[in-house]
Amino acid sequence: MKVFHSPHHAGHRPAQTFRHGRIVTNRDLPARADNILAALRVDGHALLDAAPHGPKPIAAIHTPEYLDFLEHAWREWRKIEGASEDVFPYIFPVRGMDHAYPVSIVGRAGYHMHDCWAPIGEHTWAVAADSANLAVEAAVRVIGGEAAAYALCRPSGHHAFTDMGGGNCFLNNAAIAAEQLRRRFARVALIDVDVHHGNGSQGIFYRRDDVLFVSLHRDPIDYHPYFAGHAHERGEGRGLGFNLNLPLPKGAGDIAFLAALEAGCARIGAFQAEALVVSLGVDAHEADPTEGLKVTFDGFRRIGARLAALKLPTVLVQEGGYNMDTIARCVASALAGFEGRETKAA
Repeated sequence: MKVFHSPHHAGHRPAQTFRHGRIVTNRDLPARADNILAALRVDGHALLDAAPHGPKPIAAIHTPEYLDFLEHAWREWRKIEGASEDVFPYIFPVRGMDHAYPVSIVGRAGYHMHDCWAPIGEHTWAVAADSANLAVEAAVRVIGGEAAAYALCRPSGHHAFTDMGGGNCFLNNAAIAAEQLRRRFARVALIDVDVHHGNGSQGIFYRRDDVLFVSLHRDPIDYHPYFAGHAHERGEGRGLGFNLNLPLPKGAGDIAFLAALEAGCARIGAFQAEALVVSLGVDAHEADPTEGLKVTFDGFRRIGARLAALKLPTVLVQEGGYNMDTIARCVASALAGFEGRETKAA
């Protein structure tokens, strides 16, 4: 399989984030992508750079105000006397307080970020745009006839809405890939297997009937993102019935996950999708520090194999996974399963 990656991803290296009332070490380390790349090299994948595709594919998903914010936020923030090194929002437009668009970077940070888990550093915008470009390149290759292509995106994207980021996500790489595929395919399915619900992806396509969104994830009744990802969320307007959430209980393993995946694949079949995007988060692994689900290495191999059985032109986009000792093997196992072979990654 062709693997698209960027050496520039390490420019985004937020040192800290906010969790449970404390400033803690950020889990989105450059080693995540480096470890995956090393494993895929061992497995013999074709490791390629992406051609530049410009701003239009990103602007097809995200609003002009949001993109302007991402591009200029860090420089504006650093003009504030005593400001933190990275942009950290601390006031948000909660219910009843969302009637204006602020001029101040402090207000804009809160307006465009739905949590405190996506600090913006000096190079975040450039790296996020580069990450999205990888997803576009993978989609372009699939449109051109490749059976499947994988984009090693970092930062991830599935928590990014049209005008909001959060959860270590800034640009929604998977949604951008799906929109790119729509240039060729009338009906595109986007399936998310990350342990966290893809709330941004759901938000982007919630009123559309040309992109089916399916998400398998830990039940958000007591887990991030809390306010989206519940089974009753089915879409709105033209999109009613084109959104399927399959929440799983804490600690669910391979059997439960694969049963939910079967239901998701059945819905994709009924939708008569012509192409597929996979948000390939691997933080559902049993040893991941997110402690949500207990999928094994073999489980990820079987996930890949089941998705391949859909026999659709497929773009796989990297999302979460935060155990530096397991992330590479999880991804390698999923791609090997998709290709019907075993991984050599240990």
